Amino acid sequence: MNYKNILEKLPYSSPFLFVDELLKVNEKSAEGLYTFPVDSFFYKGHFKNNPVTPGVILTECMAQIGVVCLGIFLLENEKNDSQNIKLALSSSEIDFYLPVFPGETVKVVSEKLFYRFNKLKCEVRMYDKTDKLICRGKIAGMIKNESV
Repeated sequence: MNYKNILEKLPYSSPFLFVDELLKVNEKSAEGLYTFPVDSFFYKGHFKNNPVTPGVILTECMAQIGVVCLGIFLLENEKNDSQNIKLALSSSEIDFYLPVFPGETVKVVSEKLFYRFNKLKCEVRMYDKTDKLICRGKIAGMIKNESV
């Protein structure tokens, strides 16, 4: 299935877009991929001679794929115009297990816990290319369409 319309509505651009491809989006879940470019700005100082993707960037990647992409899908299913999306992170609780190095591709899988009153909360997991768990947790945000 082609999810290009969801990707086009994401309110991010390089260097802060952390979604390469959506593999699946439905009423209950989302799944997507992202490859961290070797020359990403945050590797220059995190850490000297041993660059590792910062946890806050991993969390952002999980939020973009697992919460924002799913939220756009849900707004569209409500027959809302999802062109003027406003969003805000409201909470995150993430446990980290493995590092992510420059050039690695990750898969993010999210499952909707609830969506009501414009608040979407998801259980989100990130895996490496061998399906080892990198991190997991819960992320919630407010997502709605703002009329022009």
